[in-house]
Amino acid sequence: MNRSSAASEPTNHLPVLCEEAIDHLNIRDGGCYVDGTFGAGGYSINILTRAKCRLFAIDRDPAAIVVANKLSTRYGQSFVAIQGCFGSMDSLLSGHGVEQVDAVVLDLGISSNQLDDPVRGFSFRFDGPLDMRMGQNGVTAAEVVNSLSESDLADVIYSLGEEKLSRQVSRAIATARSKCPIHSTSKLADIVRGVVPRDHRRGGSDPATKTFQALRIYINDELNELDRGLEAAERLLVPGGRLVVVAFHSLEDRRVKNFFKQRQAVELGRSRHLPPTTHEEKEPSFKIITKRPLRPGISETTINPRARSARLRVAERTAAPPWTEIN
Repeated sequence: MNRSSAASEPTNHLPVLCEEAIDHLNIRDGGCYVDGTFGAGGYSINILTRAKCRLFAIDRDPAAIVVANKLSTRYGQSFVAIQGCFGSMDSLLSGHGVEQVDAVVLDLGISSNQLDDPVRGFSFRFDGPLDMRMGQNGVTAAEVVNSLSESDLADVIYSLGEEKLSRQVSRAIATARSKCPIHSTSKLADIVRGVVPRDHRRGGSDPATKTFQALRIYINDELNELDRGLEAAERLLVPGGRLVVVAFHSLEDRRVKNFFKQRQAVELGRSRHLPPTTHEEKEPSFKIITKRPLRPGISETTINPRARSARLRVAERTAAPPWTEIN
């Protein structure tokens, strides 16, 4: 399968909020770190140039691992690339004899290499096969679009894309696929555009954006993977270790925010006069470092408009046991 040249080499291009993320990782000589979402290698390169440390880079995409392996020739044993899901980072690192690390960074969502490669089928900006699989295995977006029931498809588009016109979109998809299966990104995008008007008040984002987001999250099980990743990081981090997460939409960011607040034993919207709940009796496993999420500045969003929705949150591990290991 042909790949775009953008995915063939590590890049020195800074990912969104890269300097802020690296600063909060507290990189030091002799430390051990995890880049749970290698992508094009921006975070990994900046971590490795910050200090003489050991870094494990994880990515489920075999194309990203090809890129990551090129760094091994540059950094030797300091850098280890692992193909897999970051939700399994503790078991993946255990296979390399590592039980604890000093910091974990997660840059959620889709990488630029994936988005810019028409063959991967993530973007409606290019005509390509309706794929969207980050790991290049499992069911494709085309299979979901052509086989899921109209009501289930509407639920996916509404819950994971927050598309208010989800039922109209799913009905239009069902009508179109009854005549001819939908196999291309451009065809799906045109179907959605025929139903959802462009919202000029919100910068005129493409009407297909939310539907494509919903399908991508559904196919790659991204929200459950995020939950697993946060818990795995909790098990891996040493006391004082940092967890840095960059999210790009409200569904991700809300999950990270709630996880940090729960693990700090701050109950969301709960009266202090109510009886304690089970998790309130557990010792806090994290201390929140960023009371409010960090946002990219104007200079960054001007250069990279995709950065506009980014939110960076940081928490520091305490000496308490992981909550997943407490009955």
